[in-house]
Amino acid sequence: MAITSLHAQDFAQDVQKAIAATENGPVFITDRGIPSHVLLSYLEYQRLLALKRSIASNLAMPGNADVEFEVPRANICLRPADFL
Repeated sequence: MAITSLHAQDFAQDVQKAIAATENGPVFITDRGIPSHVLLSYLEYQRLLALKRSIASNLAMPGNADVEFEVPRANICLRPADFL
């Protein structure tokens, strides 16, 4: 699967090129060099919807290197039960 990257202006000027590129994989549309949108074929979109994946496997997908994800630390304090 090839990942294509197009600047937003290039996408606007040649939408057909971007649509054709979805036959080989996702098309990342960038704004000032930062991915802002992804164009997929409808079949690929349906395939992704059918997958049941964890958040960890989703973050491991190609193109997610810049995603910041920090799990907050849970503060669990044990205390005696109050039955009154």
